Amino acid sequence: MAALVADGCRVAGASLEDQPVKELELHIAADCSRPAVAAAVVDQVAEEFGGLDVLVTAAGQMPLVPAHRTSDEQWTGALVNTLDTVFFPVRAALPYLVDSTAGAIVAVSSVNTLVGAPWAAAYTAAKGGVDALVRQLAVEYGGRGVRVNAVAPGMVGGAALPDAAAGYPIGRTIEAREVADAVAFLAGPKASGITGVVLPVDGGLSVLSPAVVGRADLQARLRED
Repeated sequence: MAALVADGCRVAGASLEDQPVKELELHIAADCSRPAVAAAVVDQVAEEFGGLDVLVTAAGQMPLVPAHRTSDEQWTGALVNTLDTVFFPVRAALPYLVDSTAGAIVAVSSVNTLVGAPWAAAYTAAKGGVDALVRQLAVEYGGRGVRVNAVAPGMVGGAALPDAAAGYPIGRTIEAREVADAVAFLAGPKASGITGVVLPVDGGLSVLSPAVVGRADLQARLRED
């Protein structure tokens, strides 16, 4: 949000929490996994701001459980809170975005759609649906002036998560501001030729061979002069 504000955007946001966020000009407490609620939020923002140019979706639910032990409720919850929270706001926003001079949608996906991780079947499937939706919408609405992309962050925590750094070629996990900067880039005019892309913001995690992670000698080679 701060990155978009720094780019000169007026920013509104919706979340489950009824707690204002200082960077937001308008905050709405709402559950955007519900179609009618998502539509009402989008309409309210468009009315108060006089239109809508950019939609950013960032939500998810990650039950950590093996696939064979995943309950119906965990599976459905992951889909509803990860995929529905993208589709319903997007569906409501598209009529505004196709009339915009700079229509853009940016979804926050996950590096889990690019590399496997234990106990994340429901979350990964839902985020994979987000990636597929991004590509589909890019094709359907590109000719109407709407670009649709996603960012796929790795673990967020930066230097505060040293135990997780081994899998990251940059030597640390990701900072929240790095994800925000990528979102702002994809939403802005410097990415005017980019659509249908899922951009990893993962410090190289998705391209690192698993063989390197478990071998200190191979990790050392990456840092040799």
